[in-house]
Amino acid sequence: MPEKIFHIIVKTIAPIFRFLKQHPLMLIAIIACFFAFSFFGEVVDEVLEGESHALDEKILLLMRDANDIKSPIGPLWLEEMMRDFTSLGGIGLLTFMTFAATTYLFITKRNFYAIYLLIVVTTGAILSNLLKIGFDRPRPDLVPHDSITYMAGFPSGHSFMATVVYLTLGVILAETQSKIALKLYLLCIALFLAVLVGISRVYLGVHWPSDVLAGWLIGAGWALMFWILAKYLRSASLEKNSAS
Repeated sequence: MPEKIFHIIVKTIAPIFRFLKQHPLMLIAIIACFFAFSFFGEVVDEVLEGESHALDEKILLLMRDANDIKSPIGPLWLEEMMRDFTSLGGIGLLTFMTFAATTYLFITKRNFYAIYLLIVVTTGAILSNLLKIGFDRPRPDLVPHDSITYMAGFPSGHSFMATVVYLTLGVILAETQSKIALKLYLLCIALFLAVLVGISRVYLGVHWPSDVLAGWLIGAGWALMFWILAKYLRSASLEKNSAS
């Protein structure tokens, strides 16, 4: 019986080791995914215990005019630009981008990636709302909100969904490139967009910095987790087809 169990374990683990050997980048992705979820848990602990509040207030006030905290720092064009950046994480734009990209992928017969994108974004949106309802953290009342809000603040939905959508789209685009430099460029652009969205949320006074940090972490972990799973399933499918 122990020998039979051992063979079952080996048979289960062997494909995973083969996968990691063929795609060494996935080991980095697995480690990054683990740390993203772990650090998210740390941020949750800090927020629930109230230990993040002092730092949250300090960072939020750094983005405000020292003589009038009702006004963000910088000229009016910067404030307008931040509104443009924050719209990159809005429900309307992300929904449109997801729909457009999914339709394109189906038209070009890339059904696997179309379904992958839909699943990541849909489950991410559900998780984002569930977390907001579960934590029910109030938004900052220290400064006026320069953007309309209608749900709880933790984690930042804009930061979460921007990270999920842009990182997943970056991964799909990177898969079409053969050069490592281009792959890295696309992924860096995706991360940069997510960072811009998160910073804009704090700048506009609608989120505590810890809300945004939590959104980035859980969003990155979610996108990475599905990237690893999709890559594994794709690799297993290709291996099975080549064997048959």
